[in-house]
Amino acid sequence: MSIVELRQYTLHPGARETLIDLFEREFVTGQQAVGITVGGRFRDLDDPDRFVWLRAFPDMAHRRRALEAFYTGPVWREHRDTANATMIDSDDVLLLRGPGFVPEPGASEVLVTICHPTDAAGFDAYAARNLGPGHALHRTEHAENDFPRLPVRTGEDVRIWFGQARPAPWPTRRLRLEPVQPRNPSPHRARL
Repeated sequence: MSIVELRQYTLHPGARETLIDLFEREFVTGQQAVGITVGGRFRDLDDPDRFVWLRAFPDMAHRRRALEAFYTGPVWREHRDTANATMIDSDDVLLLRGPGFVPEPGASEVLVTICHPTDAAGFDAYAARNLGPGHALHRTEHAENDFPRLPVRTGEDVRIWFGQARPAPWPTRRLRLEPVQPRNPSPHRARL
């Protein structure tokens, strides 16, 4: 299991493709160069001004070092003003523990469920009956955010999974996402 960030950005109207182009051209390889695993990147099918993506780290110490390297490094310094100009809000971030997620090549839509269970044992029973390994189940990582320059949501306990499943009996939010196709697809697609 990795430390995973699910990042949901609200963008200025019409700015999503500008950010996606910059992200795919500069930020995927720029983050990979400092040891960040960049996972799925998505257009929100229900909101043309939202961009959703995942990135992963082996542990919290690695996360802090990699984020420091990226956000003080040359790629971010050169492109941050252009990226930030597309964004209204980039602080909707869930810090999770899980396997990460990269959509299958050619997928046209991915369903993500964000669930706020009120009963951990009840959720575990629900998951055992309804979620398999392909759902890439994630749980809130409650470690302190040791890179406060990038806020994360706190004070909530969530479970997140990818793909169809029977509705959970707790408050949920579903995201319908269109995968961004990578610029240079790798012939060896591994989980994030």
